[in-house]
Amino acid sequence: MIEVRRVENRRSRRQFIDLPYRKYRGHPHWIPPARLTEVPQFDPRRNPFFAFADMDLFLAWDGDRLAGRVAAIDDRRHNEVHRDNLAAFGFFEADSGDTARGLLGEVERWAAARGRAAVRGPLNPSLNYSAGFQIDAFDTDPFLMMPWTPPEYPGFVEGAGYRKIKDLYCWLIVPERAPEARLGRLSARVERQHGVAVRRMNLRHIRSEADRLYDVFTNAWKDNWGFVAPTRDEFWHIIKDLRLLRMLDGLLIAEANGRPVGCTIIVPDINQVLKGTNGRLLPAGWIRLLRMRRLVTRARTVLVGVIDEYRETGVLPLLMYTFITTAKRYGFTEAECSWILEDNVGMNRVLEKNTGEMYKTYRLYQKSI
Repeated sequence: MIEVRRVENRRSRRQFIDLPYRKYRGHPHWIPPARLTEVPQFDPRRNPFFAFADMDLFLAWDGDRLAGRVAAIDDRRHNEVHRDNLAAFGFFEADSGDTARGLLGEVERWAAARGRAAVRGPLNPSLNYSAGFQIDAFDTDPFLMMPWTPPEYPGFVEGAGYRKIKDLYCWLIVPERAPEARLGRLSARVERQHGVAVRRMNLRHIRSEADRLYDVFTNAWKDNWGFVAPTRDEFWHIIKDLRLLRMLDGLLIAEANGRPVGCTIIVPDINQVLKGTNGRLLPAGWIRLLRMRRLVTRARTVLVGVIDEYRETGVLPLLMYTFITTAKRYGFTEAECSWILEDNVGMNRVLEKNTGEMYKTYRLYQKSI
């Protein structure tokens, strides 16, 4: 008999956070998130997301055995921006379909009590962080800030009445196979005809540079499905966790006569460092982090954006060219561009045209209540 209990104290909060670390210990493809960044996201005093959202945590018990967890999330800004009436579930783990139904039923009761009409997920805790259940490529390691989820989870939530609402694509790029010469010619033409150049952001002035990145990002993404611009504080909270990842110089901004018109964030895949550490950087994990240049052979493009009026000028290939040449310089053999909405035709076409392989899909689900 599954019993679902709300997290009410520090002990049960620790159990909630620790559950996946214990469940997947030794798993060949689950990568433990760094606890240094994982723990604060559940703390309203340390995560700006809670300035406009509520989140309650629940644990599922089968007798005295911990069987699963879920977060119930009410993102008020999402509902204001999209004129929706949604709650969300996230941080989902379950050992059976019965456990999943028990957890999701609790989320649905929680949402209904707030007057919400539907539940969407998984969102951890929003699209600005990580999202979705994997539906393929289970034999691959996830890249940084992307989840690995078991193959049974889609069936669990479908069994509880949830249906697909959107797929998120991951594209794999091998820099050595990319058409560098052709992209270089396109880039030169964009620079010549439109006065656009890409520069690496000055990490010594990362806060002011992050503000410039924020302005481009929110403009470029404003019409995307489900997108809610993070607040500046929330965006800085995300960016500052990347400050250790300096070796790629992957905070790139495209400017037209000094005006920011495009951006991308490319980070080394620190999951290659975290694998086998159980998420703890001390003592061995920190040594591995210091040796990052030797250990990391992959990178991830966390975001790409071009403002509306420059979308047809070739800024995207220019950013891609800069990324490929930088990746080669650092010796990266693979890069993931993730995630891309399934109906983002333009971006998916550019990646396919430039030898990208759409190799992994994450799926979001929704249920009316």
